[in-house]
Order: sequence, then C-alpha cells, then structure tokens
Amino acid sequence: MSDQTGPTSGAEGAPPPQMPACVRHPDRPTGLRCTRCHRPACPECLRDASVGQHCVDCVAEAKRTTREPVTVAGARVSTTPVVVPALIGLNVLVYVVTAALAGNLMQNTGSGFFQSWTLVPMYTADGDWWRILTSGFLHIGAVHLLMNMLALWVLGRDLEVVFGWLRFIAVYLLSLLGGSAAVFLMGDMAQPVAGASGAVYGLMGAIAVAAVRLKLNLRPILVVIAVNVIISVTIPGISLLGHLGGIVVGALTSAALLYAPAKRRTTWQLTALLGVFVLIAALFVTRDLQLADLVCRMTANGRACGVLG
Repeated sequence: MSDQTGPTSGAEGAPPPQMPACVRHPDRPTGLRCTRCHRPACPECLRDASVGQHCVDCVAEAKRTTREPVTVAGARVSTTPVVVPALIGLNVLVYVVTAALAGNLMQNTGSGFFQSWTLVPMYTADGDWWRILTSGFLHIGAVHLLMNMLALWVLGRDLEVVFGWLRFIAVYLLSLLGGSAAVFLMGDMAQPVAGASGAVYGLMGAIAVAAVRLKLNLRPILVVIAVNVIISVTIPGISLLGHLGGIVVGALTSAALLYAPAKRRTTWQLTALLGVFVLIAALFVTRDLQLADLVCRMTANGRACGVLG
C-alpha cells in the first residue's frame, strides 16, 4: 500500500476567516454588531436595548433626536421634590433663630430680629421694603409654624412635580407677595403680620387650577379651600387679607403656567409671570405713596411732607 501525501484541499485546508474590527477600536476584532446601524462593535461599545444591542454612537444619536417628556406646565418629568423641603428647612431655621434670640422656644416674637422682619404697613411705607418678603418666613409660635409647614408639604410636593422647581418657586414667591400686597393695600396700618400663609394659600389656588387643567375631581380641593377660608374668618388673629391675596395670585400664576400655548410656552409663561409681578409692584408703589403721605402728616414733619398729597 502506498502512502499518498500532499497538500489537502477544500475547507479543511482554508485559513480561518478574519473577524472585522470594532469601528471605535480598530485593534479589537469582534463578531458582534449593532442591531441598529449593523456596524461591528466590541462589547465595551454596546449597550443593551429593547431589541438586541446598540452601539454608543446610536445611543447618543437617539438621545439627541428623542424628545424629552415634559409635564403639562413644560417641566421635566420628576418625582422628587427639592424646593419644598428646602423651603420647610428655611422656615424652620428662621424660627429657631428668632426663638433663640427671644430666649423662648414657644414664644419667639420678642426678638428684635422678628420685629424687624414682620410686615407692618406703616413701617414698610416708611422705607422697610424688605418686610413684604421676609414676613413670609416668620411664624408666631411653634403651632403656627407646624400648621403652615404641614400644608406646604402636602400641597407643595405634588405641585412642584407638575411645575418643576423653577416655576414652583415663581408661584410660591408671587403668592407670598400677593398676600403681602393685600395686607399692605387694605390692612391695618399699624398691625404686624407674619407667616407663610399667603404663599400656602397661593398653592391652594394653584392646585385648584391644576385640577381643572388635568380634569381631576375638584370637589375635595374646594372643600379644603372653603374650610380654610372659614377658619380665617372665624378665628381671631388670622390675616384673612393675606390669605385671599395669596390664593388669588396663586390661581392667576398657575393658570398662566398651565394654559400657556405649547408653542413658545416658556416665552408666554415668563411674560405672564413678569406681568403679575409688575402688577403687584405697581399696587405696592401706589399704596406706598398714599401711606407715606399719611405717615408724614402724622409726624412732626408733616408740614414738610405735605407735597406728597
């Protein structure tokens, strides 16, 4: 029997096929491909997708072209409130400071710090303009603080999710100023007013408008608002004017945010919020001139100040 040797033929003698290289790493042969663009990619450059795996380039392109979901107010979708806890923390901090200065944890109104921050229309007209804002972060006793912070948490956490943190701050601060404006315009000239109630009632007005916009059941919200208004009327020492001013401005600013046209929504919202702020400022200035004239007439310098009348 002869031994036949020689070169083999067919598939057994063919060299193994060379694998393509990853498009991002040419030095890495790979048998994997992106299921979207079909280019070869190494495991480091692939990301799991609903169907197969996508390369990092396709993932980045999808992020650029996919429209990010937003709420009805145009805010990014989020489930974690940030501003509400910060506001609660700020109010608690201010209370602790005033209580420490007064030397009494339950009765904090005796500190000079508290007295210089409360809203007193007569002093505000005389130049203490910061009072229209700072009074909204003061509270008369721990119970007052607890009630307002509880309401802020219950109402604010859902509204912040709908509005987004920046729009929520605008609604809160404008409602606070709206409550101060009502007190400044129609309140007792010498009566000090303090508390976050104006801003909290603004959130009540805002959540009512949001319920209408989202087609939710409005009855429970209206019941809560009605009960709080009745409490404001029947219990002495509560500023009804501040509450009503806050709820009106809160509803107005919420409507401006929630009913703005989708096209150029941000521009419409900014314009509306600026308009509300200008209106409140104009009311303050008009009333300030009247009160300043009255203050001047009540002082020894009244004769010299008579030009304001």
